Amino acid sequence: MSEPTGAARRRGPFKVGDQVQLTDPKGRHYTFTLEEGKNFHTHKGSFPHDELIGAPEGSVVRTTGNVAYLALRPLLPDYVLSMPRGAAVVYPKDAGQILAFADIFPGARVVEAGVGSGSLSSFLLRAIGDQGMLHSYERREDFAEIAKANVERYFGGEHPAWQLTVGDLQDNLSDTDVDRVILDMLAPWECLDVVKKALVPGGILCCYVATTTQLARTVESIREIGCFNEPTSWESMIRNWHVEGLAVRPDHRMIGHTGFLLTARRLADGVEPPMRRRRPAKGAYGEDYDGPNADGGSRGR
Repeated sequence: MSEPTGAARRRGPFKVGDQVQLTDPKGRHYTFTLEEGKNFHTHKGSFPHDELIGAPEGSVVRTTGNVAYLALRPLLPDYVLSMPRGAAVVYPKDAGQILAFADIFPGARVVEAGVGSGSLSSFLLRAIGDQGMLHSYERREDFAEIAKANVERYFGGEHPAWQLTVGDLQDNLSDTDVDRVILDMLAPWECLDVVKKALVPGGILCCYVATTTQLARTVESIREIGCFNEPTSWESMIRNWHVEGLAVRPDHRMIGHTGFLLTARRLADGVEPPMRRRRPAKGAYGEDYDGPNADGGSRGR
C-alpha cells in the first residue's frame, strides 16, 4: 500500500529537498531547503547542508562561529507562517478550529473559496487525504500561483485530491454532493445561493470573516435564505505561558483577534428551520428591518 501524499517527507533521516527548520539558542527559527553542496549562512557563521543530509531529525549542528542550532522539519503551523505570501494566511489557530468545527474528515468532498496563499488548503488536504476532494476557487491568478507553489512545496509535488480554479465561486461552482464548503472572502453572503445547491443535507458551511459587520450580514443572510440551521459564530485567541522555575506567568504577547468563524448546517430540501426561541434586545434590528424576527423575536416562544 502506497504512503499518503507527503507522508514520506515527514519522517526518517533528512533528505535532499526536505524543508529544515533551525532553532537558535534564543528560540528564533530559520527555514531552508536542503541541497547538496550548499552552505547555510547566518550572522553567527555557517555550516554545510551535507552535514544534515542523512542525519536524523532532531540533530544539533554547529556553525563556524560555534553556535548550536536544533534541526527539525517544520510542522505545518510553522510552514504556513514562514511560506511566501500573496494574501494574508489563515492562522493555524483558525485552521485548527475549521478542521474541528467544520468536521473535516478523511475522504470528505470540500469546496473552498478564497485560497489566498494556500495555508488553509494545506490543512484541508492533509485532513481529507488522497481519497478526498478539495476544489479551491481563487479570483486572483497571482494569489492562485503563489498558493499552488506553497502547497506543492509542502507536499513535495501535486496533491491528487486538489483542484484549483481561478475565478469567482458564484460564477464557476459546478460541484455537487459536497460535504463541506469553506468561504474565506469579503462577501460570503453573495455565494449562498450556489452553496445551498452544492451542499448535501447535513453538510456544513463554514465562513471566515474579519469584521463584525461582515459577521452580522453573513449570519442574517444565512437566516434569510431559510435552508440552514441557526448559525454558530465565535472567535479564538491564544496566550502562551512562560514557565521558568517558580516564574510561571502568561506571556506579554498573545495571538488575539484574527477573524470570526461561523458554521451552519444544510437542511433537507423543503424543510424550514425552527424559529429561534431567544428574544433579541429591543432595537437590535433597525426600524426598516422586515426579515426573520422582525416582531422582536416573540414568535416561537
